[in-house]
Amino acid sequence: MAMAAGEIEALIKAALPDARVTVEDLAGDGDHYAATVVSEQFRGIPRIRQHQIVYAALHGRVGGELHALALQTSAPD
Repeated sequence: MAMAAGEIEALIKAALPDARVTVEDLAGDGDHYAATVVSEQFRGIPRIRQHQIVYAALHGRVGGELHALALQTSAPD
């Protein structure tokens, strides 16, 4: 079962309300996405922790409904 890009964006924004989120379907199959997430909540924390926050927002769907997610995270400039 695939996920829609809008669902991914909504889940991330629910966990990080201030985030700017862009989601791109890389293969057109609803299974392989790239996401960019920019949030003030990431300021001063390591990138691995930033990614963990985003993965937690997806409630265990990565590796299941969402086969692959290329993730870029940062705090705003």
